Amino acid sequence: MRTSRRLLLRFYHDPGYDFSRVEVEYVDRGAPGDRSRVQGDRVVALDAQYLEVDAGTHVACIPYHRVRRIRYEGETMWQHGDRPGDAGKA
Repeated sequence: MRTSRRLLLRFYHDPGYDFSRVEVEYVDRGAPGDRSRVQGDRVVALDAQYLEVDAGTHVACIPYHRVRRIRYEGETMWQHGDRPGDAGKA
């Protein structure tokens, strides 16, 4: 089973991928539909518990449990709820 963090680390460190082509969708209370997206080139760091995102005026820390979808070049590579036992979670 691959976690969102492990997949992001692979995209970041594997020279076969361009991390700027990664898009991360995450829960963001107050945003339209309570979701926001960030491109890989705005990810500042991949820490153990969260990813750091350049939010323009500050760096936002997004816990991995709030990540809902990871796309690479527009294709969904990971989505919350794809694991066995996660049926019905969004």
